[in-house]
Amino acid sequence: MGTGTRSARRVVVVGAGVTGLVTAVACVLAGHQVTVLDRGAIPHPGSSSFDQHRAIRALDPDDLPGTRRAALAHQRWLELETLLCGSHPGVGFYRRVGVLTGWPGGQVERVAQVAADAGLSVKLVEPDEVGQIRFPAGARAVLELDAGVLLADRVLWAAARWLARHPAARLRAWSPVASVDTDRARVVLADGGCEQGDLVLVAGGPWTGSLVDVPTVLHRQTMVYLRPPADLVRWWDTAPSAGRVGADGRAWLLPSGAGTLLKVSTDAACRVVADPDDDEPADERHWVDRILAAGILTGTDRYTVAAVKRCHYAVDATTGGAHLVRLGPAVYARAASGGDGFRTAPLVADRIVAALRPTDRHPSPDIF
Repeated sequence: MGTGTRSARRVVVVGAGVTGLVTAVACVLAGHQVTVLDRGAIPHPGSSSFDQHRAIRALDPDDLPGTRRAALAHQRWLELETLLCGSHPGVGFYRRVGVLTGWPGGQVERVAQVAADAGLSVKLVEPDEVGQIRFPAGARAVLELDAGVLLADRVLWAAARWLARHPAARLRAWSPVASVDTDRARVVLADGGCEQGDLVLVAGGPWTGSLVDVPTVLHRQTMVYLRPPADLVRWWDTAPSAGRVGADGRAWLLPSGAGTLLKVSTDAACRVVADPDDDEPADERHWVDRILAAGILTGTDRYTVAAVKRCHYAVDATTGGAHLVRLGPAVYARAASGGDGFRTAPLVADRIVAALRPTDRHPSPDIF
């Protein structure tokens, strides 16, 4: 993420979640003028990006090209951490504790080979080596070493502070957007004002669909935050993140450490909804019980439920994946981020910066 020397262009970013803020940083570094708009505070504690932690990984044995792209995100996050936080120990937001994924025993060698082909460093792990995490019967685990946990709220605060200090960036909190003119790259605010850009990125998370017409399906996920028993606190401080765990291999977890709680959930607690602000009953007891019964941890009853949270993410209505879409000559939307929108935010930023180059003004949208 080096600085650029090209003529400055005006960039308007709608949404101050991770995609919006990381893209704003990248555009400023490339020499452009950036305005970030958000309907709430910047960063916004109510945004879908605001959380204690998110996983960062690359390995997908069914998608070698996607694995290679995702591996690039690891390097981008290291660069961002140095830029936004400095290089002093303990001040960053990327905990490189690795990510475990469980696989049927007969598939492990294939998974390891895909990792090798993508240039990833992995290690085969037997389930009894990580005894506090439960895997499906007969499963083995692959530990992706250059992976781990992003401290999500620290990422957002660090990016917002950096932008607030930079003369080429303007943060406009409490500035809800009424509409986006995709033909003219013009953003109209709810108070009647407007922002004109040479490029506009709409990255409002699950609320993007209210501003631009991009067919998506909205998902809601319940997550449970646990406090480990005292004798396991130190174990979890160095434990990896994990996916494809639990009795049926549909669960995942992010370890506690660096001031965070242990977060667990399962695909069984994910459902399709029509609106992120709908009036589904706030009582999450049904979903909490389902998550705690998923067999994710050894001795689940020893852990204390400290918090419960719902998050939302959208996927492409046709492919079920994530995408960056060009809606007009200079308007892009990150409407569908999928469940991995946080970790892939730097890749979206790369594409937007590329779109601002005279020789690559309209790059083909990528699937992330």
